[in-house]
Amino acid sequence: MDEKVLLTEERDGIAILTLNRAEVMNSFNFALLQALEKQIEALKLNNNIRVVIITGSGQKAFCAGADLKERTTYSESQVKTFISTIKNLFTSIEHLNKPVIAAINGVALGGGTELALACDIRIASMNALMGLTETRFAIIPGAGGTQRLPRLIGRGKAKELIFTGRRVDAQEALQIGLVNQIYEQESLLDECLKMAAMICEAGPIAIEQAKYAINYGLETDLHTGLGIESNAYWVTVPTEDRLEGLAAFQEKRKPVYKGK
Repeated sequence: MDEKVLLTEERDGIAILTLNRAEVMNSFNFALLQALEKQIEALKLNNNIRVVIITGSGQKAFCAGADLKERTTYSESQVKTFISTIKNLFTSIEHLNKPVIAAINGVALGGGTELALACDIRIASMNALMGLTETRFAIIPGAGGTQRLPRLIGRGKAKELIFTGRRVDAQEALQIGLVNQIYEQESLLDECLKMAAMICEAGPIAIEQAKYAINYGLETDLHTGLGIESNAYWVTVPTEDRLEGLAAFQEKRKPVYKGK
């Protein structure tokens, strides 16, 4: 497996993962899926990393989905393996024990939009183009798109976009809540790093538990969700970080959290 299909960088507690197949618009083949899967698994246990940013190489594409030229060579069994692999990978990203920001630096279609949906926060460049276009190939989104998109933007709008396979530009993506913010291409990564740095200032255990409570609480009724929130809150109470936060407030200084 060629590890160069995925570039990795660490900056002050932030991991930047860059899909590096610009010649094919950073589309997914097995090698890229496996490289990304390996990094996500490693990040689960890396306490030095507080936030993950996923982006694409070049200025044209975040990820154009599956590599369709390679996909045409797959047997039916290989197609099933590919879909299972990408679906499980995106679920791992969604439930990673630290926030994940998608820096959508261009075209994000099919699996590219599904990757962004699996991230916690989506920030796009002005030239971004997003969409779940699978029905135009007589298939449906198979890596979580039919489930995550309506949960994010609402049932009706999600059905419209999936049924038509229509692409949306950055402005419309922002308007319908598909992305959190949009920026010019040249400032996209810097803005993502600024947000990541703000997250890094918060308590890591608190961030992990907040993500857990939001993700799992949304899948239940309000009463059960409040119970999930309470349980997550109690995890933070006995931590050294909570006491450090109180001490820093009293001493009028920035807290130094250690994830303990």
